[in-house]
Order: sequence, then structure tokens, then C-alpha cells
Amino acid sequence: MTAFYTNISITMVLLRHLYPPTELVHNKTSEGKLMNPIDIDFEEHGNDQPPPSSVGGGQESMHPRGQDGQTEQFQVARRKGRLTTMFSSVNLSSTLLLAYQSFGVVYGDLSTSPLYVYKSIFIGKLQNHQNPDAIFGAFSLIFWTLTLIPLLKYVFLVLSANDNGEGGTFSLYSLLCRHAKLSLLPNQQAADEELSAYKYGPSGQSSSSLALKRFLEKHKKSRIFLLLVVLLGAGMVIGDGVITPAISVLSSISGLQAAEKRLNQGEVLLLACVILIGLFALQHFGTHKVAFLFAPVVILWLISIFAIGLYNTIYWNPKIVFGLSPHYIIKFFSETGKDGWISLGGVLLSITGTEAMFADLGHFTACSIRLAFAFIVYPCLVVQYMGQAAYLSKNISSIPNSFYASIPGSVFWPVFVIATLAAIVGSQAIITATFSIVKQCHALGCFPRVKVVHTSKHIYGQIYIPEINWILMILTLAITIGFQDTTMIGNAYGLACMSVMFITTFLMALVMVFVWQRSVVLAAAFLLFFWFIEAVYLSAAFIKVPQGGWVSLVLSMIFLFVMFVWHYGTCRKYNFDLHNKVPLKWLLGLGPSLGIVRVPGIGLIYSELATGVPAIFSHFVTNLPAFHNVLVFVCVKYVPVPYVSPEERFLIGRICPRPYRMYRCIVRYGYKDIQRDDGNFENQLIQSLAEFIQLEAVEPQSSGSDTASYDGRMAVISTRTIQSSSSLIVSEHDDLGSSDSIQSNKSLTLHSLRSAYEDENPQRRRQVRFQLPQSPRMDPSVREELLDLIQAKEAGVAYIMGHSYVKARRSSSFLKKLVIDIGYSFLRKNCRGPAVALHIPHISLIEVGMIYYV
Repeated sequence: MTAFYTNISITMVLLRHLYPPTELVHNKTSEGKLMNPIDIDFEEHGNDQPPPSSVGGGQESMHPRGQDGQTEQFQVARRKGRLTTMFSSVNLSSTLLLAYQSFGVVYGDLSTSPLYVYKSIFIGKLQNHQNPDAIFGAFSLIFWTLTLIPLLKYVFLVLSANDNGEGGTFSLYSLLCRHAKLSLLPNQQAADEELSAYKYGPSGQSSSSLALKRFLEKHKKSRIFLLLVVLLGAGMVIGDGVITPAISVLSSISGLQAAEKRLNQGEVLLLACVILIGLFALQHFGTHKVAFLFAPVVILWLISIFAIGLYNTIYWNPKIVFGLSPHYIIKFFSETGKDGWISLGGVLLSITGTEAMFADLGHFTACSIRLAFAFIVYPCLVVQYMGQAAYLSKNISSIPNSFYASIPGSVFWPVFVIATLAAIVGSQAIITATFSIVKQCHALGCFPRVKVVHTSKHIYGQIYIPEINWILMILTLAITIGFQDTTMIGNAYGLACMSVMFITTFLMALVMVFVWQRSVVLAAAFLLFFWFIEAVYLSAAFIKVPQGGWVSLVLSMIFLFVMFVWHYGTCRKYNFDLHNKVPLKWLLGLGPSLGIVRVPGIGLIYSELATGVPAIFSHFVTNLPAFHNVLVFVCVKYVPVPYVSPEERFLIGRICPRPYRMYRCIVRYGYKDIQRDDGNFENQLIQSLAEFIQLEAVEPQSSGSDTASYDGRMAVISTRTIQSSSSLIVSEHDDLGSSDSIQSNKSLTLHSLRSAYEDENPQRRRQVRFQLPQSPRMDPSVREELLDLIQAKEAGVAYIMGHSYVKARRSSSFLKKLVIDIGYSFLRKNCRGPAVALHIPHISLIEVGMIYYV
């Protein structure tokens, strides 16, 4: 154990050089800012947004409260993931509670690895080296693997590279995109950089990091390569969601054959399939309903394996303690040679599930996860592997069923039940993580639209995706029935997990350079040290590709192809809109009426463009004989931050001069945000527009001769500003169905259609009426514009979208035609429609078709 404590002391020294300095953390707010060319300053407020998670996943106010900077520095130090002391916590009881909950969500997979590790190591070519010395060497390899990768790399280093408390591959990519121009998302704006959660870390950069940054920003191929690496990591994680349930449940059920010789392989397989189907069928209930039940199962499991491991160590071979020395690793390879190197594919199964510590960070805090692993999980796993090795050193013939054979007969059945439950909990954790990864991929424009169900009213990040759930179930059952062997499934499992760790190390090195502002030499040392270790394991895993490892490669390549094709098609479609925007001079030449009849009402025109007027608007004007009196171009987009507070969600601006009554609204979401169908979007939009109209009136006007100034003036309208302002008087009441009480200029036909729709979909709605206050100081032109806005709202709101068809040009290459005409078109036809994804009421939707030749 001396080597272990020496390693910990060295690690603490490294932390001082690797961790980002807390005193240099900056937080910028954009609340109440009217962007270029007008700049409006409001009274600044602290961000009291409720946390995204009830377990500490939210943002905290970072405004100074005292007379000096000490209070602000203390507030910054409290932020999750920015702690300079490894195991310090502001609230010890809260941290301990989070550590308790993390057992059921984070450590279920990692803690069940003892079920199959030794079997996977000694099967195959290492069968000729089954002797006590090889057992000692295998245990030493497991111990140092657990110490160097989960403990040293993840617990002490990777957990500090979180994105405002969020972890995972995409959080690292998001951090990099915000500190260097590496993102390929097309609709990013300078205003996004003013978000309070956008950037942290020192502002200066060294010359070496600047050179690397310029190289990556200059060469688009390097940015594409970085995106492909991130998507490959995401594909591997999704592959884990397929493989983990199969190997966990099969390993736990295999104990039945050891106890009941009458059971054949087919009966055990049938029982495993039933458990898997039940596991996926229960996903729609959400993990929050059983969150506190999961943790006791894993804790009971850890206590059981710790006790069994300690008993076996004392009873069978106490000398196994000497296996902690790395001397036995050297002896192991000197005796086994190439066969020992190949067996590393089984050793790495002892750390599968480690990536969940970082991927599920958003539900907890770095401190709570560190506490749980360092003081409970790590010691229990080490003692269990030590006990198994002690037993096997005296019972070599029990290697094929090492875990269940090492259990004392008097406690076999209780441990079997606990093992089965722990395997199910471990599978649950990776399935939930898969849902989160898919949601993040979609937010970054790399995955088709799917239905996302928020399963908890209290814990923000817990979601359920039905389509992905059933796809995972089918693939998991196919692998379980097709292989029927945990060794072959383990080969695929180990390859997928080590690939994710390899990619995480690469991204961590970039974070050290660009985000933490550490030297390139220090980042290179970190990269080479861990890449050397992980490359050895990864090479051993690739050797086993023909023995089942190909499954993870095939799954990851399929998901990588889907994600990249969707991203490519989405970017080509956006570029078409960007290069075919309607000129403002053409709109100004049509006059305020746009050359058509303007009827009462509000038309919300949805587009992916954040600036300019999309080309499809000319189709609307050409095909529709009349248009609404008030037009709002709505852009719903995602920005590379985990969460956008409601105070910063809306960007409001104007298109064309005041008489045109044309506005722009940009709705911003983070990659972890959930778009809720709360039915309040229209009311928030009206209040935001009214606030913008008044704010704009009190600012000095820019030169009206420049038509570009009519598009680009955007203001962040805070919900607090709306609630405290007196722009509009809001009155509301509940209405159960009939819309006849609201008088408008709608036709009788539309009234009858809406009544029929409401009869089929009865729901209690909140009816909101807006009135203009009697203020003699209000400018007459502002009053007139606000009255037009209120009357348009009373007349009704229509949602207008383009029903687009994307096709490759005739001059395009065969590969591009294959990707666009077949791949992208297939994904668009079989994913959720944009109107459904945006929660647009079908009764108020107008669609106009358009073909995009990209």
C-alpha cells in the first residue's frame, strides 16, 4: 500500500499545476443588453434561476454581495466543479446525500465488473498459464489499472474539466468551442458570447497555445476531424447502452447454472431476455421514482463483495496482499509474453463504467462523486478482486465461474439476488446516460429529431426517449441471443469503453491548453502518459475484434454515420438559406404592405436563420393572397452551453422600419435544456415584443439611411424586466374549452374547426388578455405600435413553416447524392417533424413547400 499512498501524494502535487485558478474565473452577463449598434443597460439582477437538478446541477449567482472581492471569490469557489480543495464542501450534509444517490446512478456498472473479469482474463490463450503466479500478476494489473485510470485520471483530473457542472464528451467539446472557433454549428452569433454561462477561465493565452489555436481555427479539416472524434465517442457510448445490459444481466444470471445443474443454457438465456425486456419496458416511468431504491442495492452489493473478498483473503491466501506490488506485473509478462498482452482485454473490463462518473456529473457534484469512489467504491472493489485472487490461487479449476465459486455456500442465494439487482441497476445507469448523449447530439445538430420526455418535475436532466429505448432493447436482445457468451460480449464491451477513455484523454489535453491555459508541454505530458497506458489496453482489445469486438465497431460506425449525415445535411440546408436570403432593399421597395393585403393577426414565421429574411418568405408572399399585420421571424437554436437561463433566453429585434411591423425573435437553449410545451410561449413573446418597443423608443436612433441597421439590432429581454415593467396590463383566467368568449376577426369556419379540435382535445387553458395602460408620457408612435400588437394578438396567432425537400444538385458527385438524396432524406422522413418538435399547435399551422438544391 506504500506505493499507492506515494502515488496519491504525487497526484496532489500535479493538481496544483493542472487545475484552473479559481480567482481568474469570469462570468459575463448579457441581461438587459441591446446589441450593436444600440446598447441599453438595465438594472442588473442576480441569477436566481432554479437549479436544473435538485441535486445541485444549476447555476448560482456570482454577483458580489460584500464591500470587497472576498465574497465574490467565495461565491465563485462554491460553484460545482471549480473547487480548489479536493474534498471540501460548503454543505457537508448535502454532499453526503449526493454521494449516497450517486451509488445508484453512477457506480452500478463499475461495481458489477467482478462478476466476469477473471473469467475474461484467463479464457483463451492464457489457459496455458493458469497458475498462482499468473493469478497474482492479474490481480496486480487490476489494482494498478483501477488506481491509475478511475482514481488518478478521472477522480482527480477529468472531473475538474466540467462545463458549468456538466460532464461527458460533449461538455469538453462545448468548452473547446467556446474558447476557440472550433464549432461547426452555422447559426452562432456574437451575442451568444454574452451569456452568463458562456466562458470561464483566464483571458490571456500563451504563445504556444495561440499557435495551436490558430492552426485549428484556420484549417476546417481539423475542426471536422475534431467533430468526428467527438461523434465517435458518442457512438461508442451509445454502443455501451446496447452491450452493458446484455453482459451485466447474463453474468448475474449465469450463477444459476453453477447452483442448479438442471438448468440448461436455453433456459438461462430465456430468463435473461425476460429481465431485459422488463428493464426497457420500465424506462418510461423515469429513474426519479426509484432513485432512492437504486442506491441501497448498490451499497448492499458493495458491502457484500467487500465482506466476501475479505473473508476469502483471510481464509484462502493472505499472501495475496503482496500482489499490490508492481513487481508481479513484470513477472506476469515475463512468463506469459504475448498471451499476457492479449489478456489485457479482460483486465480493462475491471474499469468499464468509469466513464459514467464523468458522463453523469450533471446530476451530482464533483465532490460527491469523488467521496463515493475514493472512500467506498475503490476500497470495496480492490478487496473483492484481492479475495477472488486469493481463492483462485488455491482453486485454479474454478476460474470459469470464479465469482460465484468464491462465495461461501451459506450466503450464495442472497448474494445471487443482490448481484442480479445490482446488474439491473448498472444497466439502468448506462441506458439513462445514452438518452442524455442522444439529446446532446440533437442539440448540436448531429442527431435526427426524436421525442424527448422529461420524466421528473424536480430533477432537471432525467429524460426518456421512446424511439431510442426500443432500438436499444432490440439490439440488446439480438446481442444476447446471438452471442450467449459473456466473454465475447465482454470483448466488444471493453473495446467500446476504452475507446471512450482514449478520446476523453485527447479532449482533456486540449482543454488544458485552451480552457485552463496550461502550457502545451504539460498537456502533452498528460496526453502521452495516459495515452501510453490506454493504447496498450486498446491494442489488446483490437486483437479481439474477430472474437466479438467487431460489434462495438459496427454499432459505433452506424451511429457515427447517422450523426454525421444529419449534421452535413443540416449545414448544407442552412448554407442554402444563408446565401439565398431575401434582400432588405426588395422588402423596402414593396412598402409597409409588402404588396399584399395585411390582415389582423400575428404570423410567426419559423426559420433556422438567426439573421436576415429566409428565401422561403418570398414563397409565402407569392403564394398567399394576404399576410398578417404583425410578422415575427422566430429562430429556435441551441448554443454550446449546458443551460440558458430564462432571463437570457429571448433575443428580440426589428426587421425593416417601424411601419412594417416586422420583428425577429431568437429563442436560445443550451444542449441540456428541455423545450417544454407549457402553452405560454405566445404570451411571453408578446410581452417581450412590447418591452422591446418601449426600450427602443428611449434610445437614440441610428442613421436611417443604412438599410443594414434595420436588421441586427437585438435586445436580451429578461423575464424579470417584463414582470417589473408596466408596458402592458395582463389579465388572465382559466377557460375549459370554448374560445367564443374572445372576440376576434376569425372566420366562422376557423371557429368551428377550433371548436372541433378542442372537443377532441379537452384541456384546461389559461386565457391571457393584454391591455395598454393609460400613460400620458408614452410616445404616440409607441402607443400606436403597442395597440397594433395587442389587436393582432386578439385576432389570433398563426405558425408559418416551410415544408422543405432537400436534394443534391445534378452536378453533385455520386457520394454527395448518396448522402443527401438517400441518407439525409431517409432520416428526415422518419424523424419527428419540426412542428411537433417545437410544440406548434397543428390547428394553427400553415406550411408552404419548397425544394432546396444543395
